[in-house]
Amino acid sequence: MTVTHDDLTVEWLGYATLRVVDADEDTVVYFDPGRYGVFTGEWTPDTPGVSHPPARDYRPEDADVVCVTHDHHYDPDGIRRVAGGDATLVVFDGVNTHRIERVDDRPVDLDVDVRWVDAEADFAIGDAILRTIPAYNTPDGHTRPDGDPYHPEGRGCGFLLTLDGTTVCWPGDTDVLDGHAMLDVDVLCPPIGGSFTMDRHEAADLAADMNPEVVVPIHYNTFGALETDSTAFVDDLESRGVEVVLDES
Repeated sequence: MTVTHDDLTVEWLGYATLRVVDADEDTVVYFDPGRYGVFTGEWTPDTPGVSHPPARDYRPEDADVVCVTHDHHYDPDGIRRVAGGDATLVVFDGVNTHRIERVDDRPVDLDVDVRWVDAEADFAIGDAILRTIPAYNTPDGHTRPDGDPYHPEGRGCGFLLTLDGTTVCWPGDTDVLDGHAMLDVDVLCPPIGGSFTMDRHEAADLAADMNPEVVVPIHYNTFGALETDSTAFVDDLESRGVEVVLDES
């Protein structure tokens, strides 16, 4: 299933991966592609029957722009599978491959143009207008048992993409932050899995405050710690007059 809104197609491919395409398919943008076998056909849920895009051997190599929010979502194999021949890789400047034991390739080792960004960037790549926003866990949000945040401030970002006049927001791995509710977005794609990010209740409150035209939740049910009731999320928001579309199996 894919979600079409205005002139854009928005597709959740699993875990944190979003694919956004304009009506003429002239511009293809990915956010946080890959990990956990969702692109190799190896992914299986911890709990049978949970709703999630199915795993598949996915290698379209069609991306014009690939955006990576932070260390946890940096996957060189996933990037290679989606990047087209002239792709630009947009990477948050807090990504440090020396902290990522599962990878050896740095962004500069990949056959793409690389653009490093902070959490206050505003720029265009072709027809894609991109802005970054902070993404982190707050002290009273989702933290480890010792109180340390899973996502410290300064280690990640979220992205706003405007394409053909429609703005899509992937806030990244984050709690709800001051300023989120003031963002003017048409399509909101919040994480709802909880444990390491905002949960479905917090995401629903944020979506109700932001009042986008449509909400497409992602980053849930990939593994046990992210399991949540997406149907309850839909019911919660629809009771408040906010449209939600699930892009899942």
